[in-house]
Amino acid sequence: MDLSKGVANSIHLVMPNDTNPKGTLFGGKGLEWMDIAAGMAAARLGRQTVVTASIERVDFKVPIQWGEMAVVEAQVESVGRTSMKVRVDMYRENAITSARQLCTTGVFTMVAIDETGRPTPVFDEG
Repeated sequence: MDLSKGVANSIHLVMPNDTNPKGTLFGGKGLEWMDIAAGMAAARLGRQTVVTASIERVDFKVPIQWGEMAVVEAQVESVGRTSMKVRVDMYRENAITSARQLCTTGVFTMVAIDETGRPTPVFDEG
């Protein structure tokens, strides 16, 4: 199985509406961006609708400041019968200097679902 197809990346400019009173990215906003990337990576690999089943762990290491870019990179790491584990890393990047630093990491479990919303095999078993 070629897991290299289970990749999704996004870039977000951190704006004032995305930040707390200290001018750093809200954790919930960063989680939203990471969850979307995890879902896109899993959907690209399985070619079907997926939903978030769990977030195993998220580590916030370094804050992302207002005006910096948040670069989100998601990669499917493993596939089960109906689920996929997706590692998501979020970096802060300075648009002027290109300096980049890992800020947040997480592992998301995405589940493939059918048209009725029930778990379905990631790949056709036929």
